[in-house]
Amino acid sequence: MTSQTKRMEVTLESIIDSVDLAEDITLRIAEAAGFDDEDRHRIGMSVREGVINAVTYGNHQNREKKVFLTLELDPGRLVIRILDQGEGFVLSDVPDPLAEENLLKSSGRGILLMKAFMDEFGVVRGRTGGAELTLVKKLPAAT
Repeated sequence: MTSQTKRMEVTLESIIDSVDLAEDITLRIAEAAGFDDEDRHRIGMSVREGVINAVTYGNHQNREKKVFLTLELDPGRLVIRILDQGEGFVLSDVPDPLAEENLLKSSGRGILLMKAFMDEFGVVRGRTGGAELTLVKKLPAAT
């Protein structure tokens, strides 16, 4: 992290209302960073999907567990991390929503959107368990 990197950390409750809060915070930062309407929409949708997954699948809406949202703005990109306190998961285990046998299932669609909307997407096991999503979008001036 350079001296020019700006960082914000937010601890969210494991409730669906946290999704709107996470999106709102992210959209304000994305707007201040100079992203246009289309990119802000894509970033916002990605954060919504990530936080919904963390609250619903990661923490199972257990109010004793938290979701940690971290936003870092550095000279070239916006980096968003979403960490839950659940069991974690392996990305390759998530069914492909475009496979014929999965077309009518909802599982995996959020991950598909995040991958499509962001420049980089990754999932690792969090330092203390759970899943940590990393979403990266290059700043408009850096493209």
